Amino acid sequence: MNREQVSDMYEAYAKKIGDRKQVYETIASTFDVKRALYPGSHVDIAPSLVIPHVIYVDSFKGTIRFFKNLEMVQELVNERKEYDERCTIEFFGQDYTQPLDIEPVDLIISQYAGFVGQATKDYLKPGGILLCNDSHGDATLARFDEAFELIGVIGSANELVQTGLDEYFQLPKGKVVDIAEVKKTMKGPQYTKQVENYVFQKRRD
Repeated sequence: MNREQVSDMYEAYAKKIGDRKQVYETIASTFDVKRALYPGSHVDIAPSLVIPHVIYVDSFKGTIRFFKNLEMVQELVNERKEYDERCTIEFFGQDYTQPLDIEPVDLIISQYAGFVGQATKDYLKPGGILLCNDSHGDATLARFDEAFELIGVIGSANELVQTGLDEYFQLPKGKVVDIAEVKKTMKGPQYTKQVENYVFQKRRD
């Protein structure tokens, strides 16, 4: 893979999933994130544009091939990054449920990759942030996990919304969420009010 191919691969993926940079930027600036973990990242390197140190984890062959060109990936980020600090990118070509030899992070990113928050929460600092969606039920598991507290959602303009949070994770007719079913199906329930991304904080106690 040459430099152009690395750039093209990232651009094509960003176009496919939508540019998430603004979401990451909102979280990074609000919570002063300097170090993040992104399990199941594929080639979404947008976090590195706004966060100085990002650890990517993915077992997909195409992703491993992409990150084999780490110097080129780093060059690409250095041209576009929005911070003054030195950019650090780490990559682990493995299943994120397997042990990772890393220091605690300020942020864990979970995007359409299964139960990321549950599998990797031990790497998150107390007071650290979990940014996740509920496509596979990861946000639901975090909502009903005593280790986490729902502190916000990402609004339609990629802003952090921290009001009306009790309106989320409510089922119609007051039904109770079946966590066992969520784990079995790996699918988030159809709540009465939903957003793309939820923001949780790891409790300090």
